[in-house]
Amino acid sequence: MLTLTWAWLLLLLPLPLIFRKQQQKIEISGHLHLPGIGENGSEQVQQSSHSRKAYWLVWVLLVIAVARPLWMGDAIELPSKGRDLMIAVDLSGSMQIEDMVLNGQAVDRFTMIQDVVSDFIERRKGDKLGLILFADHAYLQAPLTQDRRSVAQFLKEAQIGLVGKQTAIGEAIALGVKRFDMVDKSNRILVLLTDGSNNSGSISPEQAAAIAAKRGVKIYAIGVGADVMERRSIFGTERVNPSMDLDEAQLSSLAKITGGLYFRARSSQDLQQIYQEIDKLEPISRDQLSYRPQSELFYLPLAAALLITILMALSQLPFFNRPVQWLTARRGDR
Repeated sequence: MLTLTWAWLLLLLPLPLIFRKQQQKIEISGHLHLPGIGENGSEQVQQSSHSRKAYWLVWVLLVIAVARPLWMGDAIELPSKGRDLMIAVDLSGSMQIEDMVLNGQAVDRFTMIQDVVSDFIERRKGDKLGLILFADHAYLQAPLTQDRRSVAQFLKEAQIGLVGKQTAIGEAIALGVKRFDMVDKSNRILVLLTDGSNNSGSISPEQAAAIAAKRGVKIYAIGVGADVMERRSIFGTERVNPSMDLDEAQLSSLAKITGGLYFRARSSQDLQQIYQEIDKLEPISRDQLSYRPQSELFYLPLAAALLITILMALSQLPFFNRPVQWLTARRGDR
């Protein structure tokens, strides 16, 4: 269905009529005082008439463009059941350790998280998602929304070291709890992905978890990192534990305090299985909502007005008029 957002602006359409009579008087007055009008004068009057019609058409098109025409699609009902999930992703320096395998290639931890979490976000139909990025401090990247595409794009654009190199787990939890306070009816789940232990921030993870428990926020903590990694040195190849900084006991305790769960993700397959467990969480009922997709159409009349203006300007140039004058002269000779 075609509609105008600001239809009242169509009242501007007759505005040029205020000046039309005065302009006509000036044109007629000038025409009567010119000696030897002949056929040339008649052509000028005809050209003036065509110009006025073109100006009117441009004006109408511009007013329609300003009124913002929209094409409204059919109403689409949103799912009436879903979950509220805040996803907190660690962007500390250790996330660049390449101890993960994705599609047969070695990648760093954050690249693996981006790939798997993006797929997880895509499958969250009916759920509201939010995104928190944390390192030295925690920052809200996206509030709770059903716009999964935007959340996935924000995660894709994030980079390691964007907000520092340390790990502020407590701040990430506190920020997630704060955002849930703005939602009345919610199952309040915070998915926390990290590969280290808390070493930054203004609040400890235990304090933040205690607040989360009081507010009904469940923490699903995920410890990321492989157990063994081969590293080359001047002494040859050695096997090391790249996850030695991961505090699994603390993450498990945080999840237990809030009634959530702790998971260990040593590979992309482990992370996918963890998200399958989250899929089993019971969704909550919401009010039935719907929306109508809309497409902006203002550029169509605007482009038409621009094209007509360009043609009018070209018609005033000598090289544009010469072919017309030549054809007119040939007709006169006949």
